[in-house]
Amino acid sequence: LTEVYSSSPALGRYFRSAQVVSFSNESSTVIYQLVFSVPPSTEGFMKNTMNPDFIKNILRQNIYDED
Repeated sequence: LTEVYSSSPALGRYFRSAQVVSFSNESSTVIYQLVFSVPPSTEGFMKNTMNPDFIKNILRQNIYDED
């Protein structure tokens, strides 16, 4: 995750770290925390760039690009 987000043209300059919070071998589920350092909040920036769906799509795109 660190490589994905730190190299992202959209989020790389804001990305600080990724940490596994919880891991389950039983269900192959990982819960992680992403830390970003963002500029003073503007409504558009937080609504668009830091939107959870946008952040997930950065990871999805990286997975698709590897295939």
